[in-house]
Amino acid sequence: MAGRILIDKLLRAGALERTEWIELLSVWREEDRDYAAELARQVSQLYFGNKIYVRGLIEFSNCCKNDCYYCGIRRSNQKAQRYRLSKEEILRCCEAGYDLGFRTFVLQSGEEGPEADLETAGLVADIKSAYPDSAVTLSLGEKSRETYEMFFKAGADRYLLRHETAESAHYAMLHPPVMSLDNRKRCLRDLKDIGFQTGCGFMVGSPFQTAESLAEDIIFIRELSPHMVGIGPFIPHRDTPFSGKPAGSLELTLFLLSLVRIMLKNVLLPATTALGTLHSTGREQGILAGANVVMPNLSPKAVCKKYSLYDNKIYTGDEAAEGRSHLESRLQAIGYETVTSRGDWRPESK
Repeated sequence: MAGRILIDKLLRAGALERTEWIELLSVWREEDRDYAAELARQVSQLYFGNKIYVRGLIEFSNCCKNDCYYCGIRRSNQKAQRYRLSKEEILRCCEAGYDLGFRTFVLQSGEEGPEADLETAGLVADIKSAYPDSAVTLSLGEKSRETYEMFFKAGADRYLLRHETAESAHYAMLHPPVMSLDNRKRCLRDLKDIGFQTGCGFMVGSPFQTAESLAEDIIFIRELSPHMVGIGPFIPHRDTPFSGKPAGSLELTLFLLSLVRIMLKNVLLPATTALGTLHSTGREQGILAGANVVMPNLSPKAVCKKYSLYDNKIYTGDEAAEGRSHLESRLQAIGYETVTSRGDWRPESK
């Protein structure tokens, strides 16, 4: 009963005390998850109806200067097959996606240096010139405020930067000493201040994670009040220091998706590829837990397996742009329809 009381308070007040978050995340039961999912679906329906926004994901480079302990494209992974798509290849991906009806392109890569950033800014300008009715989302890691301003001036609309954990000690267990939670938070605040629709998020079940660190994640998200939140299960990669660690819980990931939907009612909330990797119907379950975004992969098939953040990442007919009709039928089977419009974040008004 305690779980349901706290979930009701979250719905009513939009926040919980830190001790209440820790209690809820420590003692929740299956009936609490089901109850939260029911409320989250109601909230999502109120704000978005049965619409699921579809974004075209282009993973254009797996080159990265960072050495995060959980990531398959970390700098130290000598087995990674590095690549960077040319501007022409990326524009062809956009053309194919646009012809299929996509009006948002998500450009994702490892974290690269200033020369690559200049190229990316030019690429954003080219995409916006060719497809002025489309939104461009970037997910390129930590940058200086000046670099973020350059991307914004080039025409980028949104930026995704998962904070991964909001607890400093936990952050240090997942990242090398050269990286810091303070800088990650600085980036997110700069992005919001500049005017980006900003997304943060975290892994569920990452090594050393506790109910206390998850509470810090939720509290930070409430404080930042982002436009988008990406939550997915931790899945280990065989060529990282966390090889062999257990994957995050599907059930806890779904519960957290529901809680974030209840807390930030109008947030854009993806059902991630990692959910679909962990379970064959993971993305559908994510939508039934309150998510309202999916991101099929527009990347060339030749490079999709090279963008290997974790083991066994799905790339099936559903994940490819060519399988869009299959994805639509799967979503229709649970009562939802895909929408390829820009699907911008809207201020809360209900």
